[in-house]
Amino acid sequence: MSRNPIIPYVTIATLGIVAMIVMAGVGLDQMRHAEEATEETEEAADSPEAIYESNCLSCHGGDLEGGSGPPLEDAGDRFSLEELEDIIANGVEGSSIMTGDYATNEEAEILAEWLMEQ
Repeated sequence: MSRNPIIPYVTIATLGIVAMIVMAGVGLDQMRHAEEATEETEEAADSPEAIYESNCLSCHGGDLEGGSGPPLEDAGDRFSLEELEDIIANGVEGSSIMTGDYATNEEAEILAEWLMEQ
């Protein structure tokens, strides 16, 4: 009795289809995890602490105590909310360091509100 010559091809095709289905499922799962991670990163990036840490900490210090930049611990007492937003968004006139390109307008608003509470 001879074997059917089509059986090896059918077996290989079936294994290929199963492999494609498994890989599609794995890919969809990885894509879902990547989307969740992106959402978490965006939420964290909108926190005032994260914005301060990435844009301001190196000059103004970890506890707002100042460094190469002035202290910010009492910025809410020295400036109005609008003044803080303007300084953060546009910089300080005549300053070569605080040029205003460290934060977007939205980030400036978030930071100014946060600094008013410190």
